[in-house]
Amino acid sequence: MGDGYHLADFGAYTVGGRMIDVAGRATREINFTPTASFIYDPNGTFAIEHLYVQYFVPASRNAQPPILLLHGGGLTGSTWETTPDGRPGWLHGLLRRGFEVHVVDNVERGRAGWCAIEGIWPDAPIQRSLQEAWTLFRFGRPGDFDARKPFPGQRFPIGALDTFARSFVPRWTSTGPAASAAFEALIDRFEQVVVICHSQGGQFAFEAAASRSGRISALCAIEPSGFTNAPEVLRGVPVLLVHGDFLDCDERWQQMNGRWRAWADALAGPHGKGAITTMSLPREGIRGNSHMVMMDDNSDVVLERVVEWLDGVRPR
Repeated sequence: MGDGYHLADFGAYTVGGRMIDVAGRATREINFTPTASFIYDPNGTFAIEHLYVQYFVPASRNAQPPILLLHGGGLTGSTWETTPDGRPGWLHGLLRRGFEVHVVDNVERGRAGWCAIEGIWPDAPIQRSLQEAWTLFRFGRPGDFDARKPFPGQRFPIGALDTFARSFVPRWTSTGPAASAAFEALIDRFEQVVVICHSQGGQFAFEAAASRSGRISALCAIEPSGFTNAPEVLRGVPVLLVHGDFLDCDERWQQMNGRWRAWADALAGPHGKGAITTMSLPREGIRGNSHMVMMDDNSDVVLERVVEWLDGVRPR
């Protein structure tokens, strides 16, 4: 297959959102540089609640529908581009295999931008610390963070942990409905799409898929933290749920694993008609994966399994 690829096209676009008008705010003088001042007026019309997409079309494109890559909470589309230790991410692996790929920065994340006008959102943004990521993403035990001592067999590139932290962005806890609406608007641009989502992105992907199931050719969820409340509407959509290792390290992950199993059972239905496949990487003999499966040092192996599944439900 080779290591490289050529692009027939690439570019970017925004989808969804709305315009708001702000009035009655006080102006103030600000300095852009020590010698350049400006009267800043926070009143006017602003664009909010849209998402940003960068797309890539390989010259040797396969017959599969475009793939939408949707990141998790506190992150952006850079999740899929390059690993913290500098290896090509899943974006490049998919392009090498001939897939057209659209990488999403969801509402108020990354290049989608965010509205800094006070009062637009009912709450302040939150930011993830490295300590939180260490435990939440199952890199190691809380007490081992200072020494950067990971779980035995951990596949995340711990030496690039500080680089990983530079990809963290502010997030709002109140923008979920806007994120789902924008992702639905993105799906509406296509006749058929494949969705690969991660963590919090699962909530938005599943909600959009529930209302747009006729447009979803397949949905791969990497350790989703949210689902649709009506899994039965997805029973015509092939779904792959992928999870990594060390789920017994934390009560939160033990509970999440139970939710995954319960949701998969609900999607399959009483007669097993739902097209749901659960890929437990440890049961597949692929051990040591963190929550950031697409960044782990065996990420290419996992991507190959995902593509094999996709080829099985939608042959190229």
